[in-house]
Amino acid sequence: MSMPPPPPPPETPKTTQEDHRFPCDQCGADFRFDPDQGVLLCDHCGNTGEVAQSGPWDGGIKELDFKSAMANLLPLQEMEETRVSTCPNCAAQVEFDPDLHAAECPFCATPVVTDTGTHRHIKPRGLLPFKLQERDAHTAMADWLGGLWFAPNGLQEYARKGRKMTGIYVPFWTYDADTKSSYRGERGTIYYETRTVMRDGKAETERVQKIRWTPASGRVARFFDDILVLASKSLPKRYTDALEPWDLSEMEPYRPEYLAGFRAEGYQVDLDDGFDEARVRMDRQIERDVKFDIGGDRQRIHHVDTDVSDVTFKHVLLPVWMAAYKYRDKSYRFVINGRTGRVQGERPWSAWKIGFAVLAGVIVAAGIGYVIAMNQ
Repeated sequence: MSMPPPPPPPETPKTTQEDHRFPCDQCGADFRFDPDQGVLLCDHCGNTGEVAQSGPWDGGIKELDFKSAMANLLPLQEMEETRVSTCPNCAAQVEFDPDLHAAECPFCATPVVTDTGTHRHIKPRGLLPFKLQERDAHTAMADWLGGLWFAPNGLQEYARKGRKMTGIYVPFWTYDADTKSSYRGERGTIYYETRTVMRDGKAETERVQKIRWTPASGRVARFFDDILVLASKSLPKRYTDALEPWDLSEMEPYRPEYLAGFRAEGYQVDLDDGFDEARVRMDRQIERDVKFDIGGDRQRIHHVDTDVSDVTFKHVLLPVWMAAYKYRDKSYRFVINGRTGRVQGERPWSAWKIGFAVLAGVIVAAGIGYVIAMNQ
């Protein structure tokens, strides 16, 4: 008996591949994804629409084979082409929206951003939807600026005025890999010897720490799951790394509805370059595993040989609220984790505040010195 065909996926609002626009079925205005309700919301008439749910026909958040991707053997359905705009200043590639082609670059506030053609890339397999509204991101950034000593008051006020922020999905790679490592090294055991020394003509005994080294070798194994690597070059990595942790366990299968009202950046770090970074992080963990396996009080590692197998990957999108401000001809960039509200950015300094603090310190020091002199 033949099996019935699987049920079709649920219908979703029509969208274009380029800008993920979803027209409201009541008034025709564009839906946007609302982080508070987790639905599509029309700001014009208040109508809502559901985000399509994944089903058994989707396969969930699927891992892809790394070797197949390196050999250009990924199935065609795992690839797509999107039109992108490339910033002439920072080279950020953001999916092209014809309604926003003259807007500022969300990464550096450069005003000239134009459609620069198509970008063929591996499709995203999963994403973390935004949890914070723009107002929440503004509050988080204002609080962060308010807690910085010597930040210019003008920049704080400029940020508090509520200038529009950009919600953008930033690309990342995740890598899984099975590793087995053999090693050679030495185990150090601390022991003490007592010796007599002469101090000021007197004999004294003291304990001297020494280390006895013995050869050590063995094997360690570790499965790495979801090693996260930034696939963007538009932001300083120290900022995006500082936005962690990300609640990857809450990741949803990719649905274009989640991008409604937001922007998405195309990846600029190739898959193999991302894996090189992932290997560095794996090797650091393997080194810690080897030291633990050697044991003892001290460890020396002479050689580690690691076999890496069953490497898989995903292209995923993580939500970031972004603000790029130009204040007195200097650009300041701030990024906010779209899930937790954690803020990172370029630290502004106020020369006037620093000068005032130095002057106040000098006055206080002079006052203390005067009081001490008067009491002598």
